[in-house]
Order: sequence, then C-alpha cells, then structure tokens
Amino acid sequence: MNLSEFQSKDVINIKNGKKIGNIIDCKINPDTGEIISFLLVPFKGAFSFKGSNKVDIDYKNIERIGEDVILVNYKE
Repeated sequence: MNLSEFQSKDVINIKNGKKIGNIIDCKINPDTGEIISFLLVPFKGAFSFKGSNKVDIDYKNIERIGEDVILVNYKE
C-alpha cells in the first residue's frame, strides 16, 4: 500500500467514534523499513480551519485498516 492510499482515508478513534484527522506523512524505521507512526492533521469540524497542530499515532495503535477508514485506539 502506498502512502497516498493511506492519505485518502479518514482516521477514526474506536474509543469514541470521532474522526481524528487525515494522514499527511509517516515515520519509517530506516534500518527495517517498517512504519513507526503516522502524522495526522487533526479534524476540527466542518466550519473551522485546520491548525498547525499535528497528531502522531503509533502504528501499534492501529486496530484495522479498511477500504475507507483507519480505526485506531487513541487516548486523547
């Protein structure tokens, strides 16, 4: 799967069902090539502007990657 495919999916918190944001980048272990975490721009609502704050989600917290969404176990 390419990074662009991850970027088109919404990231949803399974603890409360809310959209966390959208993936903009990922951190990769240079020695193994494995994904360490995803960097997200947080979702702030339909009528607000996205700020410069970013959310870092560890790859180990991803519960499921679906066709349209990525479900994560994230404590806000």
